[in-house]
Amino acid sequence: MKAEILAVGTELLLGDIVNTNAQYISKQLAQMGIDVYYQTVVGDNAQRLEKTIFNAFDRAELIITSGGLGPTEDDLTKETGAKYFGKKLVLDQKAMDMLESFFSRINRKMTENNAKQAYVPEGALVMYNKNGTAPGIIMEENGKTLINLPGPPKELIPMFEEYVKPYLAKKQENIFHSRVLRVAKIGESEAEDMVKDIISAQTNPTIATYVKKFEVIFRITAKAKNENEANKIIEPMVQEIYKRFGNNIYAEGETTIQKVTCKKLMDKNLTVAVAESCTGGMLASAFTDIAGISKIFMEGDVTYSNDAKIRRLGVKEETLQKHGAVSSETAAEMAQGIAEAAGTDIGISTTGIAGPDGGTAEKPVGTVFIGLYFKGKVKTKEIHLVGNREKIRQRTVDTTFDWLRREIDKNE
Repeated sequence: MKAEILAVGTELLLGDIVNTNAQYISKQLAQMGIDVYYQTVVGDNAQRLEKTIFNAFDRAELIITSGGLGPTEDDLTKETGAKYFGKKLVLDQKAMDMLESFFSRINRKMTENNAKQAYVPEGALVMYNKNGTAPGIIMEENGKTLINLPGPPKELIPMFEEYVKPYLAKKQENIFHSRVLRVAKIGESEAEDMVKDIISAQTNPTIATYVKKFEVIFRITAKAKNENEANKIIEPMVQEIYKRFGNNIYAEGETTIQKVTCKKLMDKNLTVAVAESCTGGMLASAFTDIAGISKIFMEGDVTYSNDAKIRRLGVKEETLQKHGAVSSETAAEMAQGIAEAAGTDIGISTTGIAGPDGGTAEKPVGTVFIGLYFKGKVKTKEIHLVGNREKIRQRTVDTTFDWLRREIDKNE
């Protein structure tokens, strides 16, 4: 089955909101083995919307729309779909009852234009909205299916899960199921080269590589009758990738290096404090983004000036004079200093040149030193990064978490 995703809303064209609905729907359809060749965005204009829907049905059997189901005059998605199928709109009493109940619950008067949402194309399957006012619609005729979903993700996603997914699953003989492996430290070209033979020989399952921030993602996908069977097909390829990449694979599924590393710290009850220079609080912020981290994260200091490094962390003045603030020696003393000041198992430091200015021939922009104090032992890591100031700082944070993850594993 070929599908097209159609997002309706002038605010999308103006860039006022990001089209996360299309991303969500695409992922869901891919897992069900439904091909998506086009994604379209159209504004709240009756003529353009009509033309877009009619053109889309020339390319696809299934169209899924998001948005344009509200009470105002420019909400025309449902009406345009009804026109394509030659259906008139009729009152759905259950939808009306739900609307009246909704407005009564929030103690607001339901205006006349809200009643528009309770009218649906004759013969359509109505998807009742438990999280908003606009019901969704499914119309199917002569091999063509139109699914209208509301625009707000908090309404669209539950409706898709409850109604659309089971509806489409009945139409598919096979499913597509994936496992995702996340690889740190290795670049895209090197990672792809390491699995080149697998890619060349792939049939079922297939393997695809993606780059996201500092990591490479492998998505292994199998076509099968059910998820159980798909996992059996996928498993040998997953094991082969683990064999090739080893500890560079930091996790499976939807997660981040921060979440994985912080879970290891919390599981082992290892306390942490950080002292930052070039990252300016980003590392501490990444820790505190994790729920429950107060169990082990004790303190974060931004010691940006040399004076702060000396006064707060006990960095020796001669170290700064001899080696400079951006150095392995300073990073080591910063890490040990913050751990001792906070009384933690682990102390982490960052010091570097994030740019755009400040670099030298010996220490160009992107030169960063990370310090790690781990239960009495101090190590440092020198990295060289490229990109703008924000990218260098963010990459430093990600690299720090990955290095910490590996050191925790070594100390098991």
